[in-house]
Amino acid sequence: MSSFAKRIIPCLDVDNGRVVKGINFVGLRDAGDPVEVAKRYNNEGADEITFLDITASHENRGTIVDIVKEVAKEVFIPLTVGGGIRKLDDIYKLLNVGCDKVSINSSAVTNPDLINESAKRFGSQCIVTAIDVKKVADGSYHVFVKGGREDTGLDAVKWAKEVYDRGAGEILLTSMDTDGAKTGFELNITQQISSMIDIPVIASGGAGTMAHMKEAFEHGASAALAASIFHFKEIDIMDLKRYLRDNNIPVRI
Repeated sequence: MSSFAKRIIPCLDVDNGRVVKGINFVGLRDAGDPVEVAKRYNNEGADEITFLDITASHENRGTIVDIVKEVAKEVFIPLTVGGGIRKLDDIYKLLNVGCDKVSINSSAVTNPDLINESAKRFGSQCIVTAIDVKKVADGSYHVFVKGGREDTGLDAVKWAKEVYDRGAGEILLTSMDTDGAKTGFELNITQQISSMIDIPVIASGGAGTMAHMKEAFEHGASAALAASIFHFKEIDIMDLKRYLRDNNIPVRI
């Protein structure tokens, strides 16, 4: 059962060395020191931690490897890092300081070969492709980059299939429409993409209650990611896992 257990993943959005949280990717407020926050999640029963340097691609600089190194020393669950990763060397540096997986987003769109090359060099299990989606006027979903600032015009469902075909090991699917709003995940696109590909889909953007997490799993997600509900202690991870278990969702307790 454990291999199919659904994962709960707190996300640390990091800006200039601090954990921050905004709504729809803007209006940031401080939520603490990354090392301390990560340690707390490690102790509270999180399955993994995702660590996003949210201004790296926008400000055009690399991920803060030093912070990752400090976090990796203190955290004994898988650590995924994203933000500003553009080349194989960036991935190597992060894996080298103790991160388990990297998440590529804007760079995967501008250079899709990065997905194939990195999966081939480091193994698919290390490569998460993040897809930020927004519903557009015709009812379809487009891929957005640069922290949600730019519409690529790419159809999200087609892009997810391409990412899968190119060897990504997981997809981190964030709905820009629900991000930070705590109104629930965008279940429609979560289900569409999960049902079409054979790799885990991590639902992200919109978790506000335990029921929202349950819904994401019922709509095909393999993992659910959230930030504010965990940072500001609105939901306890072990309480959440017990709730999920009681609702017949397999989790690691």
